[in-house]
Amino acid sequence: MLKKLILKNWKSFRYAELPIDSLTVLIGANASGKSNAIEALKFLKKVVSGDKFDSILANMRGGQERIVLHNGSEFSLAMILQSSNTQQDYTYEIDIEVIDKIKSVLQSESLFDNNRNQYLIKTKEISKINNRFYAKVGIDERWEAKIASSLPLYDIEYSVLGTFSRIGGRTEFHGILQNITQILADVFILNPKPEKMRNYAPITQDLLTDASNLAGVIAQLSEQQLSQFNQTIYSYVKHLPERDIQRVWATPVGELGTDAMLYCEEEWKPGEKIKIDARSMSDGTLRFIAILTALLTRPQGSQLIIEDIDDGLHPSRFDLLLKMLQEIGSQRKIDILVTTHNPAFLDRLSPDMTPFIIVAHRDSETGESRLTPLEEIDNFPKLYASDSIGNLVTKGAIERSAARTQD
Repeated sequence: MLKKLILKNWKSFRYAELPIDSLTVLIGANASGKSNAIEALKFLKKVVSGDKFDSILANMRGGQERIVLHNGSEFSLAMILQSSNTQQDYTYEIDIEVIDKIKSVLQSESLFDNNRNQYLIKTKEISKINNRFYAKVGIDERWEAKIASSLPLYDIEYSVLGTFSRIGGRTEFHGILQNITQILADVFILNPKPEKMRNYAPITQDLLTDASNLAGVIAQLSEQQLSQFNQTIYSYVKHLPERDIQRVWATPVGELGTDAMLYCEEEWKPGEKIKIDARSMSDGTLRFIAILTALLTRPQGSQLIIEDIDDGLHPSRFDLLLKMLQEIGSQRKIDILVTTHNPAFLDRLSPDMTPFIIVAHRDSETGESRLTPLEEIDNFPKLYASDSIGNLVTKGAIERSAARTQD
């Protein structure tokens, strides 16, 4: 599981920490830095899978030239992770130098075992004379390999962790690396796009980040899985006043049966059920089904990130959505991070959620993004006693107080 993300000179952040719990709510106005924090997780996920730095950064918002704060030359990302198998904590950190608009190289990288109090991976420049780089890797001081790169320093364009985890092996060391990379591989960022979910989709097992293949994912569920899926849907939507969604399924189409169309059964009047396909479903219904599908199909023990979770959903569904996130997340041991700036959604958060609300905001003097836990904002108890969180956000009171809060 991810426990914390640390950003240094990354996009609009000079330094920030994002704690991640079983359900974390990241709030903030437009351009406050929410998406920038999520993009850091996207970068790390791809880095440890072995992708080249240049290709990852080039596909991010603003391109490679907008990655480092104030057009600087170097950024650092770190994270604290916990192994689901051993409950051990690890700290991973990577520093990247952006040389120009098309080239980025590794400056340093480390993986630290917080329980054993030792490095498992640590890079070091051998000398400025020959521009060589090496990584020290190993479980303990008795087994220590020094891997010297055959490339010049400016050609170190891949992660050491990603490289070694791909090599594989049966040692405890390789097992740790594979476990760490699997934690990041299981990070799934969901941003459903209803307009892409209305068409036929290829039958496949893994949901795409925009949920455009939603029909294909539901179509490949077994009869038992689909039955459980619909039981889960009904167990939640039956509490809605309109009780509209009764059943969801997807049917293979075409001669080859490799694509599928999504259908659902709605009941707006008692006893009067209507079947419709995805082309007739509302944006809110499609997003609701996509979120539930992600919760039910992602691997147990994984991390789910949902951007703009309230987008397209009517406020009457917010209580149901929160209940669904908390209950299914707990049952399947899935940690969930959501972003929002909707006052109506924030007003549905119970008081016990307050410690898990993080405010993204801009520093009033530098304009740099910060991440501040809601409870640590100056005068928060007084603010909270005076009005609801949603109304405080609407008035800009939380952002103004957060901007005045000193580290």
